[in-house]
Amino acid sequence: MHATTQRICLLAIGTALFVALSMCLQVPVFENYYLCLGYVVMAVYCYSFGTVNGTIAGTMGVVLYCLVINGLRGMPGWALGNIVIGIILGLTFKITKWMDGSKFLKSAINVVAIVAATALGILIVKSGTESILYAQLMAVRIAKNIYAFVADVVVLVVSLPICVALDKHAKKLFPELAK
Repeated sequence: MHATTQRICLLAIGTALFVALSMCLQVPVFENYYLCLGYVVMAVYCYSFGTVNGTIAGTMGVVLYCLVINGLRGMPGWALGNIVIGIILGLTFKITKWMDGSKFLKSAINVVAIVAATALGILIVKSGTESILYAQLMAVRIAKNIYAFVADVVVLVVSLPICVALDKHAKKLFPELAK
């Protein structure tokens, strides 16, 4: 199969998995918020297939999920936030995969990157976008998105061992695409 066709299929699968995990496995944690398990797919894609593929799968997954569930409500900020999260995680994972050092140091760097990327993506970008769209104070939007920030950080941190475990299989299945 041609590499471009493989990449398109891989992105379609990633987008579909993001939506399926987000919709079918809803684990409630806060009043009206649940763990978005689609972030596991985004993390695995960023880790195994690179920054661009992970960011596209995560962002398109959010867009499709929002269109299926509730139209455009919440989608612009969440999608823009996922772009930021995907870029930062993809670049960090690329660096830590190839750097020498202990597994603990690599994991610590990845966890710090997850917290920083999610804070920037959810608390700043998503909240800022929603502040503009809904004409609310930024502080109000940040307060409303703090639940999403905490839940998304938890899912992404828990995804790290899954990323490492699935990376070997990704390289076998898609040697041209796995980074």
